[in-house]
Amino acid sequence: MIMTDQQRFDTIGAWGHSHMVTPGLDRLVGESVSFRQAYCPGATCVASRAAIYTGMYPHTTGVYSFNNWDGHRTWVQDLADHGYWCVNMGKMHFTPRDIPGGFHERIIVENPTNMNLASGGSDDDWGRYMSFHGVERPNDRNKTDPDWAGKLQGSAWHHEERFHSDVFIGDSTLNWIRNHKGDRPVFLQIGFTGPHEPWDPLPRHLDLYEDADIPMPSTRPNELKEKPPQHEALKKVFADAGHESGIDMYIANDERVESMRRHYYAKITTVDEKIGEIMTALDEKGYLENSMVIFCSDHGEMLGDHSLAYKWLMYDQITHIPLMIRYPDCSNRTTQVHDLVSLMDVGPTILEAVGIPVPTYLEGRSLLSYADTSQANAPSPREYVFCEDNYQIMMRGTDHKLVYYIGQESGELYDLKTDPDELWNIWSEPAASETKSQMLVTLLEWMAASTYWNAGYRRDGSKDYTMRWPGNGNFNLQGPSDPAPEKPVF
Repeated sequence: MIMTDQQRFDTIGAWGHSHMVTPGLDRLVGESVSFRQAYCPGATCVASRAAIYTGMYPHTTGVYSFNNWDGHRTWVQDLADHGYWCVNMGKMHFTPRDIPGGFHERIIVENPTNMNLASGGSDDDWGRYMSFHGVERPNDRNKTDPDWAGKLQGSAWHHEERFHSDVFIGDSTLNWIRNHKGDRPVFLQIGFTGPHEPWDPLPRHLDLYEDADIPMPSTRPNELKEKPPQHEALKKVFADAGHESGIDMYIANDERVESMRRHYYAKITTVDEKIGEIMTALDEKGYLENSMVIFCSDHGEMLGDHSLAYKWLMYDQITHIPLMIRYPDCSNRTTQVHDLVSLMDVGPTILEAVGIPVPTYLEGRSLLSYADTSQANAPSPREYVFCEDNYQIMMRGTDHKLVYYIGQESGELYDLKTDPDELWNIWSEPAASETKSQMLVTLLEWMAASTYWNAGYRRDGSKDYTMRWPGNGNFNLQGPSDPAPEKPVF
């Protein structure tokens, strides 16, 4: 499982985005099922990753932002319990950082600039590698670079290539693959820190984008005045941040935004080079003959769209992410899937692929049937996918997207057929009132069913349990000996 951090869906060359230099991912596209309408369950790193790896939404785990999630079970532990040797190379974003989380081995790398060693924090494995070689972790450049604010996080890597965090992760993974001698089945999670800011690609990769015709942001004048107040507040808080990660979009003219985007795209190319090397190493060891390879990102990045940067909100630039699954020896596979799918589906897909019972509380569903179109149990397409972060709940269909803000009257509603860029909020328009009401009812049904169904996990901490449920006509289920009810699927 290869996961990048903060990579948008429109950043893979083979998916029709000709400005991207991604030969490694392009190879994977040619060998995989591409899920072109895949969405993340959280709009920030920790919220999304906690949901992906526990298989439960934030309203069940309580992990809406940078919260601890060490008290929850992950499906990695199910793999470990069934004999898999589980290895993490790079970013997992556990909180607390150094917990095992089901893994037997970990090379821990967190965001390049989030280590505050002065306040007593311990360094990660990448930072220790740098310090061993006398190289200082690149923190606080806003204090030493007078032009830092105007760069909007775009600043090419300034040390030897081997010290770049994503090169270190890739090289550590290559070393593990080439030298592993165990005879147990393996789950290998590779977590790249890129293209998360700072957008610090290797200089030779930035050179590839110097004359590229890159797309510019989608926005319109006074757009944020017609959106919930959190949108302008997000823009303001990072402009006033006063730390290295701040991006002041109030000074972001076209030239600066174009430079920011070139650096972001180039950093994806830096990661892509290592992905290509990893795929070659897996092939040379013979692992690809009997392995499933999953590529995804935890969430996306605004990159100037809607005059904003970062994540936190529910625009497609944030919630719509790349997802590819390479299955071994599946000649009947489809190559492009346009059904709505969620990263919540990753856990059930992996567990079903290796024959491990899927815990009752996992809220996704397996995508294995897309690997072989001759199977009779192909899933019916979802009507909606969901994403949660703090007090926001996104419900996205093919025609409309609704974002409900808990505790406030304003919200977001977009007609995706006429406004795919989500520039015009129709939440308060009388003509959209019926659509909004219907979607809010469906959102209530989803939240109620999910909350109730997963009460068994919260109550018992159990992987397998039953709940009284009318789906199979039995309203009086009492315990594990009763027939399993039909699990609600949204």
